[in-house]
Order: sequence, then structure tokens, then C-alpha cells
Amino acid sequence: MCGIVGYIGSKEAYPILINGLKRLEYRGYDSAGIALLNGDINLYKTKGKVADLEAYVVGKNIKGTIGIGHTRWATHGEPNDVNAHPHFSESKNLAVIHNGIIENYDVIKEKLKNDGVHFRSNTDTEVLIQLIEYIYKHENVDLIKAIQLALGQVIGAYSIVILSKDNPNTIIAARKGSPLVVGIGKDEYFLASDASPIVEHTRDVVYINDEEIAIIRKGEELVLKTIKNQKKTPFIEKLEMDLNALEKEGYDHFMLKEIFEQPRSIRDSIRGRVNLKKDTITMSGIIDFEERFLNARRIIFTAAGTSWHAALVGEYIIEELVKIPVEVEYASEFRYRNPIIDDKDILIAISQSGETADTLAAMRLAKEKGALVYSICNVVGSTIARTSHAGSYTHAGPEIGVASTKAFTSQVTVIFLIALMLAQKKGKISNEKLRKLIIELEKIPSVVEEILQLNDQIKELARIFTYARNFLYLGRGYNFPVALEGALKLKEISYIHAEGYPAAEMKHGPIALIDKKMPVVVIAVDSLIYEKIVSNIQEIKARKGKVIAVVTKGDKTAAALADYVLEIPPTEEILSPLVSVIPLQLLSYHIAVMRDCEIDQPRNLAKSVTVE
Repeated sequence: MCGIVGYIGSKEAYPILINGLKRLEYRGYDSAGIALLNGDINLYKTKGKVADLEAYVVGKNIKGTIGIGHTRWATHGEPNDVNAHPHFSESKNLAVIHNGIIENYDVIKEKLKNDGVHFRSNTDTEVLIQLIEYIYKHENVDLIKAIQLALGQVIGAYSIVILSKDNPNTIIAARKGSPLVVGIGKDEYFLASDASPIVEHTRDVVYINDEEIAIIRKGEELVLKTIKNQKKTPFIEKLEMDLNALEKEGYDHFMLKEIFEQPRSIRDSIRGRVNLKKDTITMSGIIDFEERFLNARRIIFTAAGTSWHAALVGEYIIEELVKIPVEVEYASEFRYRNPIIDDKDILIAISQSGETADTLAAMRLAKEKGALVYSICNVVGSTIARTSHAGSYTHAGPEIGVASTKAFTSQVTVIFLIALMLAQKKGKISNEKLRKLIIELEKIPSVVEEILQLNDQIKELARIFTYARNFLYLGRGYNFPVALEGALKLKEISYIHAEGYPAAEMKHGPIALIDKKMPVVVIAVDSLIYEKIVSNIQEIKARKGKVIAVVTKGDKTAAALADYVLEIPPTEEILSPLVSVIPLQLLSYHIAVMRDCEIDQPRNLAKSVTVE
């Protein structure tokens, strides 16, 4: 969850670290800090955002060509100056930054306290650096060995970077379960939680694997070792990332920019995979394991948050087109209930970041049980992409806003392409229907562009509902998951309580909440169950609820019943989630803006959930 950066080279480290922290602030923004090695380790940290850290260090000694920085999402210890990273060892000869959770920190801490070690903070991170120093002092080993021994004792997840006064030209980093990438420049190295702070400096990167330690010395080659001291050969990869994608480019917020990028991100997720002349879909990851997909007994999706909603849409799509049973599992629950899964099953893991800890754990469990593990993610080189047997990238481009938008539509697009390919291979779809769906899919980016023209109308509508303390979102069939996603977006960034439901379930409880103050968003686009949705709207109106209806352009019935209407262009029902979700994203965004909420960095949230 937290963002970590590091630099070692001949340049001043501070500007590189601060800029890197700004790039990574979407990963956490409770507090921030830096440590610079220049004879002594000068360490500065403060509660608040990176801008608060910038203000705090004015007038202080920020010289040094080696340094580390951290922006925090709090796990152990409340957000304050003391618990902010970096953390010193007791002697202040070592400093560390950490992303992850040390689960057995309390046992280690008690032992160290009994041996006379004094602690300054309430964090698990300080326990780790104190343990490393304790071993370094008492076991008569060098620092690398001390780190290896310490990491062998801890349980949990970590990505750490360490400075040492005794090793003044060295940075040491390690990871297990939390991401870490090393950028290789000319006589300099960059470290970060992801590639966004690195891409402006170098395109050459090495992704550190679990239980590996990177030893980085000025003027020397990168050295990789395992915790058990086995030497590894660094594998250098080329970054493919547009630096402009990391900027707002004139938009007020990254979230709004990313909503408006969806025509392009959907188009990019289709590009190269569809051959309309030959009426074929080609997903290279599927080709490698085609027989296992075609003979699969069952497909299991596992994901979290917005990706889980995309998986729900995927369940409808794949069962409709491919006729394979599909289950959708919360990754956080999947591995704790001893799931029945074997080599006849396929697990598809969905994650925007490719680093979601629970999803990774679910994948590893499925692998152990013999299932084929496939991934759908957005970040090239991410842990989920590398852990899966095969997979598909979404090509959405960097998503900086914590509330995910273009990731959802890109994920649904990729799932739809997979379903079309499998349906064709299994003979479950006619050539005529396949061609029709391909044509309709390729129209979607233009349809989304048209819906985005509703922005000003939705902005005015949002003014009416800034008062609301609760919302209901209702949908049926393919648009039930969209109702869940719309409610999640509103909760995430406006802090208004919202619930998504299958519309028919309203009568089984939520209808008790409906009165003249209750806004109800109803997705009432053309579908086989349109009349059922209309009946649900009538039930709401009978209880004086305020209905905001998303309808197909030209609709008369639902539109006449609703208090407020958002018209979207017609499309195939199976593709409707790609278009019906857009006005819900915009509505959430504008309500949050008018409530003066933090849009890109909503409270208590972080973009990449790399801890349980």
C-alpha cells in the first residue's frame, strides 16, 4: 500500500525522492518522510502529505546523493510524525522504509525489549530494523547476513530499503509479497514500489522477486541474492510507459481524466485482438492453454473491489456465450475456506495493479491445487502477471486516481474478448452472431465518447444530491454488477453511504429505507427484463423515492416515471455494462467535488492493496 523510493548515484537525491513520492502518493498519504546519507543519516518525516514534507524540510540539510523516501498508508500505529517512515535503528546507524506488514512483530518486539532495545514508535517496521541491528551487533556478521537472518525470522509481507552509516555507498533492498522495482541508469540506480517514479529517469528495470535481496553499490553492478544467500542473475526489462499518462494534462483531477480516457483505453484493449475481416478473436494467453480452457469443468474469477465487479459481469458474459459454469470469489475469502478446486478448473485473477495481496494468495493456493491460473491485469511486469501461468493485459495505461474507472471497462472488455474466442472455439456461437458482437464491441469507444458529452448535465444533477446521506443503486442482469460499482464509486470519493442491489431484492429489505429523501439510481436500459425494472421504479415512486434513471435513448416508459433521466445510446445488452457505468462514474465524481472531498486520494484508501 505504501509508496517507497530510493536513489543512489552522483546526483542530488532529494529532488528525485520528492518527485518520486509525488508519483507514488496514490499508494498512501497519511504521512511522508525521507532519509539522506551524507556522513550522517539526515532523516525528516511528518504527518500529512508529500507537500507537508516539502514544507517541513525547508531550511534543513537535504544534501546527499544517496537517499530513501516513503509515503505511508497506516497499518500499525496511527498516522503521526513518530510513526511516519523512515525509521531509525536504536543507534541511528541504520534507517529503513517498508511497505507491508510484519505479522509476528509483537513477539520479536517483546524479545528485543527484554534484551534492552528501546523503541520510539508503534510500528511493525521499527521492529524489523531493530532486529536487523540487534543481529548485526550480536551475531558478528556483516550487514547483508544480518538482513538475511532477520528476514528469515519474520512472518508477513515486506518491501524494504535500508541505508547504513557503516556502508556509506550502499543501498540494500528486499521484498516478499510487496512490489519492488530497480531502475538502472548510467552509474545510478532508482528504487520504487512501481515504475511511475522511474520512467522519467530510465527505461531499464529489474523486478525484484520474492525473498530476493538487492545490493546496490555506487559504481558497481547490481547484485541479487536470496535470503538463503543464493546468487541470482538480474533480468533487465524495458519499460513501456507514456510519461504524459502520469500527468493530469489540464484536468482538475486524475479521476476525471481517467473517466474521459475510457474511449481510448477500451479501444487499446481491443486493438490487435480482433480481426473483423476473418471474424476471429486472438488472445495469445488463451492460445497457449487452449485445450485446458476448452475442456475446463469450471472457471473461477477471483478479485477485489472494482475488479470483483468486473468479474461479476464476466460471470454473466461467459456463462451466456461459452456455456461454462462460472463462480466469482472475493480473493480475501477464497483461501480461508478450503475451496474445492483442482486441475479441471481455471482460476482467472483480475487486478488493476497486479499486486493485490489477497488475489495473489488466492492464485498461489489455486496453483498448489493444480488449477490453471490466468491473470487479467493492467501493469506489465507486476507480480500477478508473473505469477500466473498466462494472462492478458488490459492496456488501460496508468491509473492514478484511487477510485478505479477505466480499469473496470478495460477489464470487462478483455473478459468479453476471451468469452468470444472461447465461444467460437467451442462452437457455441454462430458466425453471424460473432460478427454482430464484434461490430458492436468496436462501436463501444464511440458510444462512450457520446455519453461523456453528458458531463455538464450530470454536473448540474449532482448539485441536487449533495445533501444525501444514503443512496440506493439498482440494476438487473448484466447491470446488477454496474449498480454495485456505481455505489462503490460514490462511497469511495464522496463518503456518502450507498448500496448496490439486484433491483428485485429491493423488496427484501432496502425498500424500508425509501422515502422522499432517498435517491435511487436505477439502470433501466433496454434488456430482456426491462419491464421488470419498470415495475421496480413504480414501487420506488409509490413510496416517494427520488429516481435517477439511466435509460436507453428514446425510452418513454421508465423516463416518464423517473424524476431525473440520463439517456445513453443503445447497444447490445451483453455490452451494456461498458456504457451504463460511465454516467455513474461522472455522477460520483461531481457529487464528491461539490462536497469538497479529496477526489484522487480519498480518506483511508490507497490504490494498490498490497497487505491483507
